[in-house]
Amino acid sequence: MINQTNRKADRKAKKSYTLSPESVEFLEATRKERRAASTSSVLEEILQRVRRENEQAAIERAVADYYTSLSNKEAAEQTEWGDFAEREFPDQERV
Repeated sequence: MINQTNRKADRKAKKSYTLSPESVEFLEATRKERRAASTSSVLEEILQRVRRENEQAAIERAVADYYTSLSNKEAAEQTEWGDFAEREFPDQERV
């Protein structure tokens, strides 16, 4: 029973969209270049990449909004914690 549920969740929806000739040409050329199984798989990769980029941008905006909202005292305290962490963990790689 669980196996059937998982398979249904993994299925992709078949949809039809109208694209410009330039977009179709781009997708086909990209499929050939990547030796992808299908044009749909190329489009899926592009959409997933855009979705991840949008999610990352939203996170970055939220972080920036948080730090912008801090009072001077709170910002100074955050800076002190950052300095402390750099002293305590100098060999850690920064992302």
